[in-house]
Amino acid sequence: MFKALFSQGMAEWATASLVFISGAMAGRLLATGMSETQALGAVLAILGSLTAAVAVRVWPVEDPVEARARKRQD
Repeated sequence: MFKALFSQGMAEWATASLVFISGAMAGRLLATGMSETQALGAVLAILGSLTAAVAVRVWPVEDPVEARARKRQD
């Protein structure tokens, strides 16, 4: 059950959703009026979610054969 929740594909979809939601929320709140400090925080939240999305896609996927071999050694 947890294998499907923590798969590479699910991580990619989750971070893409995070980028979309944080961008939509920041845009909506910016349109209604924010101070400069709040706007900076919203931009930083969007940049943080973009960083997470890029990290998930760039992080190397471990070969299952090597993972099993390493588990046997431990």
